[in-house]
Amino acid sequence: MVEYIEILGQEVYKILFLLVPILVSVAMIVWLDRRVWGLVQKRKGPNVVGPFGLLQTIADALKYIFKEIIIPASSNKTVFILAPIVTMTLALVSWAVIPMSENFVLSDINVGVLYLFAVSSLGVYGIIMGGWASNSKYPFLGAIRSAAQMVSYEVSIGIIIINVLLCVGSLNLKDIVLAQSELWYVIPLFPMFVIFFISALAETNRPPFDLPEAEAELVAGYQTEYSGMMYAMFWLGEYANILLMCAMGTILFLGGWLPIIDIYPFNLVPAPIWMILKILFLFFLFALIKAIVPRYRYDQLMRLGWKIFLPFSLIYLVLTSSFLFYFDKLPKGNF
Repeated sequence: MVEYIEILGQEVYKILFLLVPILVSVAMIVWLDRRVWGLVQKRKGPNVVGPFGLLQTIADALKYIFKEIIIPASSNKTVFILAPIVTMTLALVSWAVIPMSENFVLSDINVGVLYLFAVSSLGVYGIIMGGWASNSKYPFLGAIRSAAQMVSYEVSIGIIIINVLLCVGSLNLKDIVLAQSELWYVIPLFPMFVIFFISALAETNRPPFDLPEAEAELVAGYQTEYSGMMYAMFWLGEYANILLMCAMGTILFLGGWLPIIDIYPFNLVPAPIWMILKILFLFFLFALIKAIVPRYRYDQLMRLGWKIFLPFSLIYLVLTSSFLFYFDKLPKGNF
C-alpha cells in the first residue's frame, strides 16, 4: 500500500511539474500576442501593469476569478458547466506526450502521434457542448461552425503527419525528432509545413479563421453566454492548444530540441531551450498573422480546406511515398 502511495505521489509531482509551466507559459504568450499586435499597429501594447506590462495577463486572470459566473436560466446547466472544463482538460492532457528533450517527457509512448490526434479531435466536443447548452442561436451557430471547421482541417493535418511518418517509420515523437538529426523535415516537406501551419490556425480558431467566435456577426460565438472563470477556461484551453500546435510543428518539421547547427557554441544550449525557442518562433508567426491578415468568409474557409489543401496533401503524399520507394529510403521500423 505504501509503495502505491509513493508511486501515486511521484506521478502527481510529474503532472504538476508539467502543468505549472504550461499555465505560466499561457500567461506569457498572451502578453507576447498583445505586444506583437501593438508593434504591427505602431503602438505599445501592454506596458502599465508590471515591468513592460508583464503582469497584465495576471491582472486579467484575477479579474476573471472575481467576476460573477452567470448561468442562463434556460440553459442545460450541467452541460453548460462541463463544456469549459472539457475544453481546458483536453488541451492540458495533450502535453503529456510532448518531449522537451530526449529524457524530458511525462509519458514516452510508442503511439504518441495517435494520442495527440485523438485528444485534439475530442477538443471540438467542449465547444459544441458550450454552444448547445447555452440555448441561444448565436452560440449554437458558432459551435456548428467550429465543428465543421475543426473536422475539415483535421483531415489535412492527418495526411500531413502521414508524410512525416513515412520518412520516420515510427509513431513515437522522440523518434521523429531524432530522425531529423541530419536534415530537418521542413526542407524536403516545406509545402506540407506551410499547409500544416495554416491548418493549425484553422484548428485553433485563430485569425484569419476565427469564424466560430466572429465578433462581427456572432458577438462572441460559442462563448457569448459565458462569464467569469468559465470564460477564462475556454480562453486557457484555446491558448494551450495554440502552444500545442506550435510544439507539434516544432517536433514534426523543425527538429524538436535539436540545435540549429551541431557545433560550438550552439551545442552548448540545453535541449529544452532550443525546443522553447522554436515554439516561440512559430507562435510569433501565429501572432503576426492575426495582426496583418483579414478574416476569411466561411465559404472561403471550407473551399481552402476541402478543394485546395486536401487534394494537394494527397498528391504530395503520393510523391513522398514514390520518392522514398524509388530510392529505397523507406524506413525499416514497424508502425
